[in-house]
Amino acid sequence: MNIAIIAAAGTGSRMASDRPKQFLQLAGSPIIFHTLKPFELCESVHEVIVVLPADESAAFLALASKQGLRKLARVVPGGSTRADSVKRGLLSIRPATAEIVAVHDGVRPFVTVEEIDNTIAAAQRDGAAILATPATDTIKLVKGDAVVKTLERRNLRQALTPQCFRYELLRKAYEQADVNDPSLTDESALVERLGHKVTIVEGSARNIKITTPRDLLIAETFLKD
Repeated sequence: MNIAIIAAAGTGSRMASDRPKQFLQLAGSPIIFHTLKPFELCESVHEVIVVLPADESAAFLALASKQGLRKLARVVPGGSTRADSVKRGLLSIRPATAEIVAVHDGVRPFVTVEEIDNTIAAAQRDGAAILATPATDTIKLVKGDAVVKTLERRNLRQALTPQCFRYELLRKAYEQADVNDPSLTDESALVERLGHKVTIVEGSARNIKITTPRDLLIAETFLKD
């Protein structure tokens, strides 16, 4: 069984809103439900776990009951960091039936079914795979207020989600991680520490993470297009 963990336990402080960003309206519906739709349609995903702020679970479930989400298996209260929240979702999975775990940001509503399928397939083959897109800007390595060097852009990728792993591999990575470290924002980094190869699957730059009011405007434009 392939399981998606939707990490949506953040407070959205950069959005400057009184509601967590995953519940802000996008084309008349909370962002989180736009995010869940491609996972609902993706045949490679068999079960979905949503990790939310504890005080938002009841409201989410009330709305979810009207969305026809057949794959929604459970809602898990999040932790103090993203890594803590994802680990809580991971621990709610039944190990006996788990194969691939796909971790996806709750505010990335523009991932496609094909991208999910391709990343899961790569993880089934190689054990670990992440969706990524080439860097388009020139990237500088800096120290303080000075440039140390210009990085070779052709070797750089911007990490997106989903990030997909064999269950046992991701579980091992989290067992060795300090989930209270707020700098841990990426499952791939934890798996890389184990020395395991992480395969890149090319994704679209449209798969944006909505974190600021400007991102929300861009998202509205995408939907109009």
